[in-house]
Amino acid sequence: MRKNDRLTAILARAAETGSVDVTDLAGQLGVSGATIRRDLQSLSAQHLLVRTHGGAVAGDTGQELSVRVKETRNQAQKRRIGQAAAALVEDGAVVGLTGGTTATELARALVGRRGITVVTNAINIAAELASRPEITLVVIGGVARPSFEMVGPAAEMMLDNYHLDIAFIGVDGLSAQDGCTTYHEMEAQTDRNFLERARRTVVIADSSKIGRVTFARIVPLARVHDIVTDAGADRDQLRELAESGVRIHTV
Repeated sequence: MRKNDRLTAILARAAETGSVDVTDLAGQLGVSGATIRRDLQSLSAQHLLVRTHGGAVAGDTGQELSVRVKETRNQAQKRRIGQAAAALVEDGAVVGLTGGTTATELARALVGRRGITVVTNAINIAAELASRPEITLVVIGGVARPSFEMVGPAAEMMLDNYHLDIAFIGVDGLSAQDGCTTYHEMEAQTDRNFLERARRTVVIADSSKIGRVTFARIVPLARVHDIVTDAGADRDQLRELAESGVRIHTV
């Protein structure tokens, strides 16, 4: 197994269980314990894992995770959410799309659709769509975040020039009481601007985000029309969200 494949497998295991053990990983991946220790040291140097005696842990779950870690989590659910969200996009629509791993799946689901315009502040999503001549792509500039999103006053000034038919945002937390939240205040403000410029607003979030509250509020739930999530979401939490008047789409 190549090193990059091992690192991805280790991150996926850590994301699933919260911790990894050198001996267990060596057996699962068919390499020596010394190789696993070097891999863990490499991931620790990138601040993707925290080394412990005999292994590593995923770190404080209250901290913002790197995109590389997030990509290993709930991949199948995020893909289904992206496909369901894409079905909400009408032909000829102007689509606002912020960053995140679920939003990336939505962007991939839009490939092949003709006559739509995508306005995004995520440079990785822009890279996915830049070579697609059937999609008109508008890229919002600003201050680059580790999430690959461009945020801040420059992004918001550019967004003020556009009217969106539908805007999709990803979140780090979503609850009936606290609405949509994320880890970074400037990112929250730019996400808010996307929603303010849109006729229809949609939150795309896998079930791990439902019921959570993180640092910075984006908008209260009253500003959201639709939520697309997976069937693993807590039923009581979904009921509370629905009672707030938002439409829930589960996949």
